[in-house]
Amino acid sequence: MLWIKSLHIVFIASWFAGLFYLPRILVNLAQETDTAATQRLLLMARKLYRFMSILSLPAIVFGAWLWLGYGIGKGPGNGWMHAKLFLVILVIGYHHACGSLLKKFENGVNTRSHTWFRWFNEVPVLLLLAIVILVVVKPF
Repeated sequence: MLWIKSLHIVFIASWFAGLFYLPRILVNLAQETDTAATQRLLLMARKLYRFMSILSLPAIVFGAWLWLGYGIGKGPGNGWMHAKLFLVILVIGYHHACGSLLKKFENGVNTRSHTWFRWFNEVPVLLLLAIVILVVVKPF
């Protein structure tokens, strides 16, 4: 079980690195006026989105393995797991929202400001903070 837990943590950390950085690229895209710089940022964003999508899969699979295979978070007194799973669904939604926003930039139809993207960039920090607190503290 410790091997699976270790791999889950590594893939979560790697996935979140992408979730922290891709929105920052979107901030830069929203500010950029130079075509060459925009194309370079789009290329970086596309590659990062593909890579973090790949990283998300083992993170989810190892987490499901811990939950369903080893029973972590199952049974009475494990309400924290339900809250964590809800937050994980929000993380997956955020991941897909990043992809949708990237497509808007690729199609030249972004309507949001760099300020909006700066706030959007803070969401994964809050989600990770809440998930870690739920897993470590197990408040309910």
